[in-house]
Amino acid sequence: MNTTFEKSSNSTDEWYTPKEIIDALGKFDLDPCAPVNPLWKTATQMYNKNDDGLSQEWKGRVWLNPPYSRPLIERFVNRLAEHGNGIALLFNRCDSNMFQDVIFEKAIAMKFLRNRIRFFRPDGTRGDSPGCGSILIAFGEENAEILRTCYIAGKYVRIN
Repeated sequence: MNTTFEKSSNSTDEWYTPKEIIDALGKFDLDPCAPVNPLWKTATQMYNKNDDGLSQEWKGRVWLNPPYSRPLIERFVNRLAEHGNGIALLFNRCDSNMFQDVIFEKAIAMKFLRNRIRFFRPDGTRGDSPGCGSILIAFGEENAEILRTCYIAGKYVRIN
């Protein structure tokens, strides 16, 4: 098991959300952080790093599995908080400034996932267990209700 949180020399932002998570959360209108070569569709409109999802217009319900490198993660999460309609998948680092200053202030609810997600690599193979658990963050009432009622194992917590 990877127990470090530090970036290694061969680390990458190319980690793909398992399809069963996307399916459990319903249809999304936009994924501003989609892979360049997606393994499956995550939203109706998908922007990859070549499209620069931060500079694009965001409409509708957003799926956000942002690049976890800094400062990109903060920029994408701030943008989703401003947009106010979507679900973000992040590492569970509730002590971070991003959680304290953005998520706890603007999100409606969270779901602490019961097990660690084994993300997919670009070649379609599953990665090892990450060094940190994950959390789903809901922006907007409808997304909070989806987190509350979806079949993904974990603890739902209303925060605002």
